Amino acid sequence: MLELLKEFIQRRVGTPAEPITLESKLEAIGVDSLMLLDLMFDLEDKYKVRMPDDIPRPETVGDLIAIFEKLKPTTAPNE
Repeated sequence: MLELLKEFIQRRVGTPAEPITLESKLEAIGVDSLMLLDLMFDLEDKYKVRMPDDIPRPETVGDLIAIFEKLKPTTAPNE
């Protein structure tokens, strides 16, 4: 999933994918609140999950991945 996030961020923000790690702060790599929503919608579509409305806002790439790891089915399509 980290590679998927790197591709998304590089496409949308233009940030080089190499320095993006699990510890990368989303704001520091150019992911604002609107872009975060886009990213979450893309991940919901890809993994066929529904993001709960009451989750805390992820601050790092790792936080976002952890949220989806908990939600996605054990066999995700095209992972």
